[in-house]
Amino acid sequence: MKPPPPVTPDPNQAVTADTLRKQYEAGATVDELVAASGLSYGTVLNRLHDAGTVMRTSWQTRRMRQDPQARRRLAAHLRTLYEQHGATLTELAAGVGETRRAARRLLIEAGGSVRTTQQTLRMRAAGRAAERHKLALSLRARYEAGASVPELAEDCNYSVATVYRLLHQAKTPMRVQHRHGATGGEGKRS
Repeated sequence: MKPPPPVTPDPNQAVTADTLRKQYEAGATVDELVAASGLSYGTVLNRLHDAGTVMRTSWQTRRMRQDPQARRRLAAHLRTLYEQHGATLTELAAGVGETRRAARRLLIEAGGSVRTTQQTLRMRAAGRAAERHKLALSLRARYEAGASVPELAEDCNYSVATVYRLLHQAKTPMRVQHRHGATGGEGKRS
């Protein structure tokens, strides 16, 4: 087991709740903070709670100290999934075999901030819209290369109406299909 990170506050600086929180989140235990600060156990706990510190179990502290580099890599990876791919805390927790609370703690350790449910929904909607636009451009290219709407619908497993909407979204100039029959040559779009 590696030794705990040094807890040496500047004697000229007051021991603030934020200072204690940073040291605690870096791996110091409450007992170590008490010894280094000269404050009582209850005062240290109160200041940690006032700073919004998420408390660890002794098992989590031991685990954190065993391989801090692996923990930092995991935290950075979770932050990337959370911020760039729109993953939720529940999904992060399931992916690494942790609790939702532990995933939140890792995210914050990596410098991330927790989103609201509304922010997550907006982020995911934007991602779906981008994917849909990409699909629409792909369908347009295939349509302009000669594929018919029914062919595109069958290939993508979408309805013909959905393919028409996507082509319209991509501002696709539609071909006119001529029918030769009793209707007198009226055209129908395909």
